[in-house]
Amino acid sequence: MRIELSNAYIESIKKEVKPHWGELGWVTYKRTYARWLENKQRHENWAETVKRVVEGNVNLDPRLHGGTVPADVFLELQHEAERLFKLIYGLASTPSGRNLWISGTDYQKRVGDALNNCWFIAIRPQAYGDSVIVPDYLTKDRKAVSMPFSFLFDELMKGGGVGFSVLEKNIDQIPEIDQKPELVVLIGKKNRDYGAAIEAGAVDADDWYRVHRGEDYLLAETADSREGWVKSNALLIDAHFAEITGKANRVVIDVTNIREKGKRIHGFGGVAAGPAPFVEMLFSINQVLSGTYGRRLTSVDCTDICNLIGKTVVAGNVRRSAEIALGGPEDNGFVTMKQDQEKLMDHRWASNNSVIVRSDFEDYEAIADSISKNGEPGIVNLDIIHNYGRLADGRQEGIDGEAEGTNPCGEISLCNGEPCNLFEVFPLVAEMQNWNMDEVFTLATRYAKRVTFSRYDWEVSRKIIEKNRRIGISMSSIQDWILKKFGQRLVTGFRKETDAATGDARQIPVYNEAAARTVDGFYKTVIQADKDYSETLGCSRSIKHTTVKPSGTVSKLAGVSEGMHFSFDKYIIQRIRFQESDPLIPAIQKAGYPVEKDAYSDHTLVASFPVKAEGAEMDDFVSANDVSIEEQFATQAFLQTYWSDNSVSCTITFHPEEKDRIAGLFRQYRKSCKSTSLLPYSGHGFVQAPKEPINRAQYLGMKDQVIGSVQDIYNEMNPGQTADQKYLEIVGQTDCVGGACPVR
Repeated sequence: MRIELSNAYIESIKKEVKPHWGELGWVTYKRTYARWLENKQRHENWAETVKRVVEGNVNLDPRLHGGTVPADVFLELQHEAERLFKLIYGLASTPSGRNLWISGTDYQKRVGDALNNCWFIAIRPQAYGDSVIVPDYLTKDRKAVSMPFSFLFDELMKGGGVGFSVLEKNIDQIPEIDQKPELVVLIGKKNRDYGAAIEAGAVDADDWYRVHRGEDYLLAETADSREGWVKSNALLIDAHFAEITGKANRVVIDVTNIREKGKRIHGFGGVAAGPAPFVEMLFSINQVLSGTYGRRLTSVDCTDICNLIGKTVVAGNVRRSAEIALGGPEDNGFVTMKQDQEKLMDHRWASNNSVIVRSDFEDYEAIADSISKNGEPGIVNLDIIHNYGRLADGRQEGIDGEAEGTNPCGEISLCNGEPCNLFEVFPLVAEMQNWNMDEVFTLATRYAKRVTFSRYDWEVSRKIIEKNRRIGISMSSIQDWILKKFGQRLVTGFRKETDAATGDARQIPVYNEAAARTVDGFYKTVIQADKDYSETLGCSRSIKHTTVKPSGTVSKLAGVSEGMHFSFDKYIIQRIRFQESDPLIPAIQKAGYPVEKDAYSDHTLVASFPVKAEGAEMDDFVSANDVSIEEQFATQAFLQTYWSDNSVSCTITFHPEEKDRIAGLFRQYRKSCKSTSLLPYSGHGFVQAPKEPINRAQYLGMKDQVIGSVQDIYNEMNPGQTADQKYLEIVGQTDCVGGACPVR
């Protein structure tokens, strides 16, 4: 049996509830999450998206897949689907952007991986196991150097982000490279991208086979699929290790069957990048591997390979590659690898880089100096991750002892092969709409729990998901909500103290006690909801439950502050990039918003929207432009103490005069924060910056030029859409402050 929402119910909710669209909410939704409806020849509207998403999730409940469904179970889930629809439709809460895009589609029913935002893999030889991708030359139990790179490649192409560890203990397991095979990439003239592939380094297939047929070489005929790309790359990597593939003097990869650039990608959505980026990647990875002949791969080599894969995935249009590389703080090559400007511009931009430290690590000066120059590396403390949930609950030895890293935004601690699984609550909006917050967090918990029952492609993931059932219930609008509800910020002040051990002058935060009690109550609701639902389903309780994600895109739907972050400023210009052919552009222009050519990319336009922060006119409001670095560290520690048993995604912004305080604050909070990154505050001096602070008069002046609703104008201008509008590229949109997470 299948749960479905009736049209009558949906129409009743549309009359009762108005979506809490932010100033950019509807445009962000239509641009990013509205799927094309083939049978209606138009994009979804918001009610259709929410219906698809809710039905896709509720029908994951395993009780619906075991034969006869008891009537009480069916009625329970039907009622839950209706409440979820109302909750999400009003934008009091929302699943992750991944779920908004893929939940309820035929693709999601086949590939559950796509429901998860991000993944983690350790870069060490591993067996593919019973996975959808096992290279022909391997048995499923044979360890291969290629496996973690294949996992990363595969999950990136499904739209997820991937964190990976290049700690010494992992890469030391990779054997010495003992082969240096020649790489030949072939393409046939029947492929319309023949010329582009030849320019990228491929050679004519017919000519090459005519000369070399019958000779010894390892051959991969790349299938026109995600699996085909991954398997061909795996062969290239493993061919450098004789113990895996045997001796090989030449690797031949035929890309003739890869669909041409611009053709539709069925299932996931979007259009193909063509073979040329893949060809370029193969030669670049081969150059890295062959350049290390006679020695072992280093952390930098492995990170380069992952970055080159990520660079190729970005070329794949709707997929937004997101990576975090995790290395050791004393690995100087890793810490400084982004100082090579040529390689940074070519591919090393593809990952945010962080170092894994222990709680007793204190040598933060070198790290702070690097951060002051380019905002990296971030810090991840595995000691705290392994032994703590919320700090308020004290040390719980080994509670997450198998965790090895995080997702790219740092809010979820993850084991090898494990994904993050997110749902977001906007308490400000939920309370405005008179929701019972216990019901909100219960619905959120049950939604995320069901995602763990999806079909997962990789055996390593299936095993760890079933064991941990990890979920991440997040909150956004935290700063707006706290200020409105309690009349003051989370940090109400500081008292001065000198650290007896280090001699550092410290400011000890004083917290809002009422906020702490309220947030603690929310947490306990999540824990109880997980306990009850786990008992009902007969599965293990989730190892961890709560988080704060960055929410760079989803929070724009409701127009609230992002995660734990302070609003960028009271008034800003928010710029969004569009393909020049996007059907939203004429409506945006007609509504009165400025649109100009992108200064950095061809065939791209930039629309500018005036935005006022939710709490801009409140007495105690403070923006990221004004808030001290001390208060940001303290706010993260508060949420790690009372709310998040996973981690808190936090990108602390700092001004030049604050950089000398970074090392001391890292030491002060080394036992309070599981993952932290910093970036210089940057709001001026960049052409077409994504966010630019403006004053109130400028904001009002821009608002005066707005003569209508983009949504209304778009609907008037597009009573019927044509099929060529449905595969547009999503340009330059990320879900992280630092550009880490993908929107899809």
